[in-house]
Amino acid sequence: MKRTIAALLCGAALALPAIPPPAGAASTALAPLSIRGADVSSLPKSEAFGGRWLDAGGTRRDALAILRDSGVNTIRLKVWVNPADGYNNKSRVLAMARRVKALGMGLLVDFHYSDNWADPGKQYKPAAWTSYNFTRLRQAVYDHTYDVLNGLRSQGTAADMVQVGNEISSGMLWEDGRSSNWGNLSQLLISGTSAVRTVFPSAKIILHLPDGGDNALYRWWFDNARSRGVPFDIIGFSYYPVWHGTLAAFRSNINDITARYGKPALVVETAYPFTAGNDDFLANVVGGSEPYAGYPATSAGQTNMLRAVKDVVAAVPNGRGLGVVWWEPTWTAVRGSGWDPTDPNSGNAWENQALFDFNDRALPALAELGR
Repeated sequence: MKRTIAALLCGAALALPAIPPPAGAASTALAPLSIRGADVSSLPKSEAFGGRWLDAGGTRRDALAILRDSGVNTIRLKVWVNPADGYNNKSRVLAMARRVKALGMGLLVDFHYSDNWADPGKQYKPAAWTSYNFTRLRQAVYDHTYDVLNGLRSQGTAADMVQVGNEISSGMLWEDGRSSNWGNLSQLLISGTSAVRTVFPSAKIILHLPDGGDNALYRWWFDNARSRGVPFDIIGFSYYPVWHGTLAAFRSNINDITARYGKPALVVETAYPFTAGNDDFLANVVGGSEPYAGYPATSAGQTNMLRAVKDVVAAVPNGRGLGVVWWEPTWTAVRGSGWDPTDPNSGNAWENQALFDFNDRALPALAELGR
């Protein structure tokens, strides 16, 4: 996610000026997207602490089954190395992958190369890797990537797509892999992508940046990656309308970048609030006055914003807009399933951007995601 977790820790609500929606923003999507995804990395922990999810008709069911029956066809799961709470590690990801594949959905594996959140504001090494020299660090990236993916292969739950790094505009595995040192960063990325190719030769490799409306960032970053021989199949975007510029800027960027590199694009993270309200003790990362990006914080506003994002992706020339993944649609306010893996009492600052309301019922935007 784009916002650093420090923002969640301080519990500060974010209020931004409204940006008028573009003409036709609420129109029907141009064509069905091939990838209609959801990142549900928090789901096992929420389930363990008593979370519940109701379909649109009010029936309590397995959250993954609700997503699948709503048209979601791809699940994204993050991987941490040795998280304090024991979630989002190899064993948990393998268990979730079995559930995903049993429901006939595709699997996108998102390597953070950290014990905690990795995003533009922090890309910290796992504790076990902090003393490694650079040669050993490169090997650790390969070994960790290989180990998790080989576990998936061994149990017959192949990864269809793999992200080598999460929102890595500022690099990964600081300080060695900062983007100010592209020589090092490229070697770390090549180590990870080599492991992907070894285990799953047909899996699509994604390189993922935040700030989906920032064309200069994407050109600078991918020019460097390409010139240093970093392989990739898909360009991954985060596009949160509250933070990442207008829909027009996003449209211009995704059209330019897919043409410039001849690669398809996937929005691997997006979300928008359905309410300005709060359902637990921690202030939401998007809160305060609204509308935030030209759409009200209502169920209809959330649905219309998602439809507008889908329209942008569907209209990418030459069919290079693959789809959209909603970030954490099932992360409702379940006490114990907070944002901080080191603090069991931490809260959730995201529940107003889930696709289930404060009564745990599926919102209309979930049907929009799957259509």
